[in-house]
Amino acid sequence: MSIGSTIRNQLVDSPTSLAERFRLRRWENLSATYPDLAEMHVIDLGGTVSAWQRAPIRPRRVTVLTFEPEGEQVDGIEARYADACALPAELRDLRADLVYSNAVLEHVGGAERRQRFAETVHSLADRHWIQTPYRYFPIEPHWLFPGFQFLPVAARVAIGRRWKLVHTPTQDAASMTSSVLSVELVGVTELRHLFPQSEVRRERFVALTKSIIAVKT
Repeated sequence: MSIGSTIRNQLVDSPTSLAERFRLRRWENLSATYPDLAEMHVIDLGGTVSAWQRAPIRPRRVTVLTFEPEGEQVDGIEARYADACALPAELRDLRADLVYSNAVLEHVGGAERRQRFAETVHSLADRHWIQTPYRYFPIEPHWLFPGFQFLPVAARVAIGRRWKLVHTPTQDAASMTSSVLSVELVGVTELRHLFPQSEVRRERFVALTKSIIAVKT
């Protein structure tokens, strides 16, 4: 394993990483916010079956809507192929107790699709928990590079091709450009615009906002 991979593993990828500690704290906060979570049907927009299998809490039923379904229903968790910004006709009557999404909003592809994502959230349940990394945290969370999100695309591509902490290293300019363009972090103002009836919570690291969550109970 390279030095870059070792550092990244310690920061975000391993079961004992800093990011994993944040994830565990987020599960605790989710459970505290919705004490009846174990009795709920939860729709997860953009998540994975395996993530719910590893989760320390388990709703009664989980439906994962994703571009990458992982097979048949397992332990009350099922995956359905769907674009969360444009639900297929067969899923438009789907309803649940809670819509959950973790670190997906920044990947859906521009302001218009984020608006459509929010409309999907509102259509599927009265309650929601929508988490996304905060645009103005100084370390961009996908590349682990300071201020990466504020640089021109060409600079981000050049850094991404050389930076040792990137998740999926590649020297291919086209692949890295696609990767760079697939992430667009948002701030509190946009999150409040998308979810005007929600409380916006902040996850902090050393007094700085690391992630923001739109919560409706």
